[in-house]
Amino acid sequence: MTEGPLADPIAEAERVAAAAKAAGVSLRLLGGAGIHLHSPSAQKPPLKRKYGDLDYAIAKRDRQGVLKLFPALGYEANERFNLMQGDRRLYFFDNEHNRQVDIFIDWFKMSHVIDLRDRLDCEGPCASPSDLLLSKLQIYEVNRKDLVDLTALLLDHPVAENDDDAIDPQYLARIAADDWGMYRTLEVNIGKLRETLDELEVDRDLVRSRLDEMWAAIEARPKPLKWKLRARVGDRMAWYELPEEVRSPYQTD
Repeated sequence: MTEGPLADPIAEAERVAAAAKAAGVSLRLLGGAGIHLHSPSAQKPPLKRKYGDLDYAIAKRDRQGVLKLFPALGYEANERFNLMQGDRRLYFFDNEHNRQVDIFIDWFKMSHVIDLRDRLDCEGPCASPSDLLLSKLQIYEVNRKDLVDLTALLLDHPVAENDDDAIDPQYLARIAADDWGMYRTLEVNIGKLRETLDELEVDRDLVRSRLDEMWAAIEARPKPLKWKLRARVGDRMAWYELPEEVRSPYQTD
């Protein structure tokens, strides 16, 4: 009989990663747990924290494999959601530990939409540092936990092109130039991150210098006409979405 989900979310993420690899399913961990596995600074004070739900991204070709994998690992599928939304997103639930697993297919859609179709062939169990960064920076209602995770990621990964273990400034610049709304959210959240740094006992100068490198690349990238037209409207029109929380049918208040 297969062992059920583990209480510790990081240990569980590692169990899922091993099972996915054995099953030939390419599953990329996002969010705080992904940053924890990718960044040593997230594994120790002052940036170590507790994690809850697990978020993943997969290519559409791995959808059927995922639908088999998680029930085999002891998860309940949210059948109604998966039937209605399963071409772009899947949900599973760990009843014992009240933990949700959210799986994005090809596209990551929260406050903004990120095309991951050509981004999921990286090595290891996690998304690339650039996509881990974007998965947090794109959150309009970013919170302190998100900002702590981003600090760890920036401490441990340089800003550089053509390096799988670095944050690619041209990738970020391309996404920001394609969507003024994304640009604006990145601008707001990088400002919040700079403020939060003052409260953290870390190498602030290193993080700030990497933020400067990222933002210089974003600003330098030429912007198309549609971007400039939207920029004229500015904050007078909402530029983000507030994603609805999906509850498991097994959850209780």
